[in-house]
Amino acid sequence: MNANAKELAASFDLQKLTAEFYDNPYPTYRALRENEPVKRLRSGTVFLTRYDDLVTTYKNTKSFSSDKKREFAPKYGDTPLYEHHTTSLVFNDPPSHTRVRRLIMGALSPRAIAGMEGDLIRLVDGLLDAIAAKGQCELIEDFAASIPIEVIGNLLDVPHDERGPLRDWSLTILGALEPVVSPDAAARGNKAVQDFLAYLETLVERRRAKPGNSERDVLTRLIQGEENGERLTEKELLHNCIFLLNAGHETTTNLIGNGLVALDQHPDQKQRLIDNPDMIKTAVEEMLRYESSNQLGNRMTTERVELGGVVLEAGTSVTLCIGAANRDPAQFPDPESFDIARAPNRHLAFATGAHQCAGMALARLEGAIAISRFLARFPNYAVSGKPVRGGRVRFRGFLSVPCAIG
Repeated sequence: MNANAKELAASFDLQKLTAEFYDNPYPTYRALRENEPVKRLRSGTVFLTRYDDLVTTYKNTKSFSSDKKREFAPKYGDTPLYEHHTTSLVFNDPPSHTRVRRLIMGALSPRAIAGMEGDLIRLVDGLLDAIAAKGQCELIEDFAASIPIEVIGNLLDVPHDERGPLRDWSLTILGALEPVVSPDAAARGNKAVQDFLAYLETLVERRRAKPGNSERDVLTRLIQGEENGERLTEKELLHNCIFLLNAGHETTTNLIGNGLVALDQHPDQKQRLIDNPDMIKTAVEEMLRYESSNQLGNRMTTERVELGGVVLEAGTSVTLCIGAANRDPAQFPDPESFDIARAPNRHLAFATGAHQCAGMALARLEGAIAISRFLARFPNYAVSGKPVRGGRVRFRGFLSVPCAIG
């Protein structure tokens, strides 16, 4: 087994992944963590799998930059995808990152999120009613994917009859972030950015003419800016609206889908949560750790730095493997076990440091309400066919999960 693990680590190539890896990457991540935790890939990228190395990288924004202009220029060229991903909050460094994040966080305050709970419960209950009437469900399309689209649509106050294209735009743009992007995927990604921008220009124009309630409407708040006159440029405004949808859509869909599948695969933990519904908060944290919705992050070194005993020269591309770090036994006892009572649980599903996810409180609320109410309504639910994975390495989730509701 040890020889096999060494071979697995030695042969790992992020640009040539196998079907077995997409199905279950964790044996590979374990092999890397144990044998080559700071792995230099053929592309020159360094791949990190240890928890402590990820935390060091996240917290040192001076040595490890999030700015993607240098990395994305050869990948995308002068295209809409390049403009979008190099303008988004997540792919920028302070002080630009700090300024944009402050404006977004002002619209995602604890008070604002608490005010969303009633609408979220009504949304989830409506979806559950529809599933009950049908007598079965496709877990992703009928439930998991429907929740974040509506929540973010409400945040930006997108009219309900205009929300149809949002999910496809988001999936297509995020799909172009994979390590290997085909010409077709890139073309679809660029068109999605163009179409999304064209729609947002119209939406922003309407909102400028008729502002909403800035306590609840994120778009109005971003347009109006801060009282001190701090505002986003037009380009920053449009691209960070796309970012808000992308950041909160697929990852939250994956949290709900991955969580419900994990409970189905661990009937003892499912029964434990049914018997103790007040454990939903620790259960959601364990779902985030065990099957992290976002599995990879990226940085680039700005200076010569040593990490895990390995010297990295300035300009080295670094890939942070969140999925591996969240199963590091140095941080999590018995990390391959799914334990809904796990505490402490300092997972990195939302990163840490300056780039910790701005919407994590909202994602946690969506996950807790969706999963707890689904379980209360359909305690005997069971996956009734083979779930289909999304075929992504960066974002781990399902495209479809056939489900009997009992």
